[in-house]
Amino acid sequence: MVSASKLRRSQERLIAARPFATEMLRVLNGLAARVEPGAHPLLEARDASTAPAMVIVITADRGLAGSFNANVVKAASGFIAKDAGGEVALGLVGRKGRDFFVKRGFDVRYEAVNIFQRVQYDDARKIAESAIDEFTQGRVSSVYLIYNEFKSIISQRVVVEKLLPIPRLEFEPGETQTDYLFEPGPEAILGSLLPRHVETQIWRALLEAAAAEHAARMTAMDAATRNSSEILDSLTLYMNKVRQAAITREIIEVVSGAEAL
Repeated sequence: MVSASKLRRSQERLIAARPFATEMLRVLNGLAARVEPGAHPLLEARDASTAPAMVIVITADRGLAGSFNANVVKAASGFIAKDAGGEVALGLVGRKGRDFFVKRGFDVRYEAVNIFQRVQYDDARKIAESAIDEFTQGRVSSVYLIYNEFKSIISQRVVVEKLLPIPRLEFEPGETQTDYLFEPGPEAILGSLLPRHVETQIWRALLEAAAAEHAARMTAMDAATRNSSEILDSLTLYMNKVRQAAITREIIEVVSGAEAL
């Protein structure tokens, strides 16, 4: 019931933020494809052999949400083992993911817990600042986001997104490309726009995870309530059968004793 009441609020915030984040991602991907990679440090592709990738894993702070946390941890573990070759630096958001990866000795560059009680844009800004600093200083070669995307109350999807460097949009052969005119200049515009883009995408991921967590917990607790009711009904029926059998046995004993006399 608590998650159901919080889900509506989280869903409203997500619906309000999602169109802006989606359109900003489309525009920035197109922009990155039309400018030189050296125009801004956040556009520059790095050799994966020079530094590990950074993976920001977003989980919940609490359990009792079905497979919500397990799915994210499983996806992150698979990505680390397969795509990142085991060499990663982690940014951990949420107590469940933090506890899992810290116990296994991973290199943790950033962690944040207890932010989902009331998610603020400032939380996304702090995570973005850490990721941008690690990338621009050359300590990581790329940055990825792994989180649960809210699809519906009964459906969440684990998403693995590349955050840095800004992915370049792939054009189809013969597709018309739009050229941009920069005023005052690409360096000044990209210098303020790209960090804001990183913050926006992390903000969206936090909102997606918050809404998905409430939906998963509501579904899990509803299923647990139904299961407990079914178990209670089954045990009550069994108890009544046992009691009826005992009563019947006692009656038979009384009748048999009376007939013997």
